[in-house]
Amino acid sequence: MQMTGVPALIRGERFLALSVLTTFAFAFHGDTLLGEFPNLYRLALIFFWLFSVVLGSALAVVRHGEHLAERLGEPYGTLILTLCITSIEVVSITAIMLHGENNPTLARDTLFAVTMIVLNGMVGLSLLLGGLRYREQYFNLQGANAYLGVIIPLGVMCLVLPDFIATASGPPRLSIAQKIFVAIVSLGLYVAFLFLQTSRHRTYFVPQEERTESRAAKAHAATAPLSFHVVMLAIYMVLVVYLAQKLAPPVDYVVETMGKPAALAGLAMAVLVATPEIIGAVRAAGRNNLQRSMNIFLGSVLSTIGLTIPAIIVISELTQHPIMLGLQHTDLLLFVLTLALCMITFSSGRTNFLQGAVHLILFVAYLFLIFGG
Repeated sequence: MQMTGVPALIRGERFLALSVLTTFAFAFHGDTLLGEFPNLYRLALIFFWLFSVVLGSALAVVRHGEHLAERLGEPYGTLILTLCITSIEVVSITAIMLHGENNPTLARDTLFAVTMIVLNGMVGLSLLLGGLRYREQYFNLQGANAYLGVIIPLGVMCLVLPDFIATASGPPRLSIAQKIFVAIVSLGLYVAFLFLQTSRHRTYFVPQEERTESRAAKAHAATAPLSFHVVMLAIYMVLVVYLAQKLAPPVDYVVETMGKPAALAGLAMAVLVATPEIIGAVRAAGRNNLQRSMNIFLGSVLSTIGLTIPAIIVISELTQHPIMLGLQHTDLLLFVLTLALCMITFSSGRTNFLQGAVHLILFVAYLFLIFGG
């Protein structure tokens, strides 16, 4: 790396200083900052301060992940990004689940919110903007079929089937043996998919026609070595993981003390996790690279179900915090409808703006049922 490129790289990481200062503030004064919330203004200030810094750091993770994707090519770059975001999700859910009173539906609500945000919000926005700009966009149909062929059975097994498990009394709950089975199957299917994605059928997940890199990407690639992006991604990940745990007290206060719907906690975590990927997917669709967008949003949902659920099940059993996975009532209907719509949307190898609009309508319906239903 030339010395002339160092100042430019440092200027590009100015947000790192804010993340580090925030980390030190909560590391040394966390008890004071996260103590009692005497008024709503302090609660809002602490929450939005933490949320903004965590989100900004997560966006930095995405930025460096995108540069790695450009260097490593698909699907490896997107895979790195997906695994980083999944790690943030697991840590965030665990922190809130273990803080304060037990919220057995938090993991389920977060997974459902991520699914709705990604498969309806992110897909809808990407397809709508891409369709309006390019009329039709194309992707590798075999790759989409591979994703959906794993997402649908995993989604039904983890978020639908538990609601129909018969129990002697109380709400439907999986037994320990059933939880172990679900965790093993989820992880096993994800590992099998990774083998297909990275080795056996890697061509399913790359554009049928190679896209030319932008001049800006080439210019940055010439000045920033691969090791720089790896190191910065690791640093931002550590900061995000630490600060995400500090979100637990204000989120718990809103749900437990203020009596707000428990689904809001899941929605807040889902927004935190999904926003960086939304930006990456929409940017890719805007560059007419729908294949990368598809790899991001379908890969995000697959990793959320295939990796997050086994991790949460293990943590739940180790810490004796029970969880509920089965969706109920309108959530169950919306989830099944979303999976059915995805089967139609990704059945032809090309998309248009109408498909994006339909997905966005479903996303608006989800938000309405939380806030206005």
